[in-house]
Order: sequence, then structure tokens, then C-alpha cells
Amino acid sequence: MKKFLKYSILSICAVIFLIGAYFTVKGYAMYCKVLRDNPPAQAIEKIQNDEDYVSIDVLPEMYLDAVIAVEDRRFYYHPGIDIISIGRAVFNDIREMKLVEGGSTITQQFAKNIFFTQSKKFERKIAEMFMALRLERMYDKDEILELYVNTIYFGSGYYSVRAASLGYFDKEPWELSDYESTMLAGLPNAPSVYSLDNNPELASQRQAQVVSKLVKYGYIKEEEGERILSCAP
Repeated sequence: MKKFLKYSILSICAVIFLIGAYFTVKGYAMYCKVLRDNPPAQAIEKIQNDEDYVSIDVLPEMYLDAVIAVEDRRFYYHPGIDIISIGRAVFNDIREMKLVEGGSTITQQFAKNIFFTQSKKFERKIAEMFMALRLERMYDKDEILELYVNTIYFGSGYYSVRAASLGYFDKEPWELSDYESTMLAGLPNAPSVYSLDNNPELASQRQAQVVSKLVKYGYIKEEEGERILSCAP
């Protein structure tokens, strides 16, 4: 019985290794193709030249803290991929035999949005990881965060923090209140679902989650979180 159990475990490990190797090779090939067809430096230069592009230096600290707290709390400490988040996601993905949890960092999300499709395929996920590691070698953390907030989708046709700020609140992003900042930070998780134009109640529920994360990770005190949420118009 022990011998059977041992061989069963080894067989399962071998299968997992072979599956992982297969998708790693496919993902790396996808990554290399993107490097040839859409070189990162050129793609990013185009983004930075957009008329709606804003510097991270003018964005409210509350907004930036909220983005990191809710999207990637270890952003400033990992090399582009978060091993802890990936381990959790891989376990859940293998259990379900499909991509049910992303485990994506801010850098990975930016890489996916700019260089790859939104398809939930293992090889795309691997390619995204290779690209994230490359981007972290090319740009510092603040530059990556700046690129991210200037390219993410907020729903209702708004594809940057400035477009969303003007569209939802009729003000420049550097004028956002703490309430508005935490509201915007939560929308990209599911922009069609949380769009303020379509589902303001769901957006408010998501905002409460954002504020909860800010409190949990020590960005603000619980009293300040309550104050922010009480400022609803």
C-alpha cells in the first residue's frame, strides 16, 4: 500500500511537471513573439505621449495607496511576480483545471493589458509573467505604477485615471477627494460591473472593500476609513 501511494504521488508530480513545462514553453514563445511584434519601449513611449497621460507626482496619495492596497499590496517588494499570490492561484487553478484565480501583480496586469489578450489561458499567463519580469528591469516601481493607472479600464469607456476622473467626477485627478480616490481605485477589478454610471450601489460596495484594505494594511486608521465612507454625496 505504501509503495502504491509513493508511486501515485510521484506520478502526479511528474504529470504536473510535464504540464507546467509544456505551458512554460508555449508561454515563452508567445512572449518572444510580442517582443518582436510590439517592442515594450516603443509601446510605452506611445502611452506616455497620450494627451490624457498624467504623472504619478500629481495624483493623490490616497488614490495611489488605495490602488496598491487593493490590487497588489507587496508591489514595492516583489520583482514583478508575487510568489505567494502565484502559489495560491496555481493551487486553485490546478484544482479547478482552469484559470479561476489570477494572482497577478500590478506589473502583470499592465503587461496583460498592453501586450496580450484577456483570454484565460495558461500560456498567456506565463507570457505575462515573462513580460512583467522584463518590465521591472526596464522601469522602476513608480514608473510602472504610473503606466498602470494611465492605462487601466474604469468602465463607461474610460481607459485612464484622468479619463475616469473627468468622466465620473468632472474634475482633474489631482483634485480628487479621499472618497473619490477610493471609489476610483476599486473600479478596475470589474469595470463593467462596478461602473458608476451603471451600478453605483455595487461600486459603493467595492469602495468599502478598498477602504477596508487600507485599514487592514495600515495606510489609514479605522476612524479615517469611516470618515471617508461617510462622505458619500
